[in-house]
Amino acid sequence: MPAGFLAGFSRRPVDFERAPTPNVTDVDDEGYSIERAAEITGVGRHALRYYERIGVLAPVARDAVGHRRYSEGDLGAIGFVTLLRDTGMPIRDVHRFMELTRGGDGTVPDRVTLLRAHRDAVRARLEREGRHLRAIEAKVAFYEGKVPAGEQHDDQQPNDEQREVIA
Repeated sequence: MPAGFLAGFSRRPVDFERAPTPNVTDVDDEGYSIERAAEITGVGRHALRYYERIGVLAPVARDAVGHRRYSEGDLGAIGFVTLLRDTGMPIRDVHRFMELTRGGDGTVPDRVTLLRAHRDAVRARLEREGRHLRAIEAKVAFYEGKVPAGEQHDDQQPNDEQREVIA
């Protein structure tokens, strides 16, 4: 997903299931083409069609000649689907979540349950990744201690900004 796509969401509380996307100057009243939706969201055209075909996305509106026209709401849904996928949620769970979303307010408890389980899985993965990172950092420090000062690679030498902090 391009940097900045979800950046507009952080400025205010947002209901991700009905989230508008950041303002884009070239939107018309009929919505976005699949090419433009792919560009904005960072999700390929084939993936957008696939998500619609399997029911992750609700059917997308079509213009008079049958081309998909994505609304702001569609782009918000794509953004949240991407967030869930990027954080490791299996496609079957993303599908279930999006079905629940379309089911109305009566499904909110089920959505909360699904999101809590995913949140817990993400937290566990981050804790594991943090342990792995600390082990790698310790190994780097160990090996850096074994490299004679004159034989360090350029990436080990401090740059000008780091030298200022050190001094």
